[in-house]
Amino acid sequence: MTLDHNLLEIIACPVCKGKLHFDKSNNELICNADRLAYPITEGIPVLLEVKARQLTSEELAK
Repeated sequence: MTLDHNLLEIIACPVCKGKLHFDKSNNELICNADRLAYPITEGIPVLLEVKARQLTSEELAK
């Protein structure tokens, strides 16, 4: 599933208000500043900190 480019331009991390990056292989939105990955469920970004997973240092190095 792809994410609408226009949506990606206006959407922000709910924790730090920073830019999110789309990780197509894992279908997640990534916040490098907070080291969080937000899932995209049925095409809808789930921007809840409690639903996000912590990124490992190996994932951040990519």
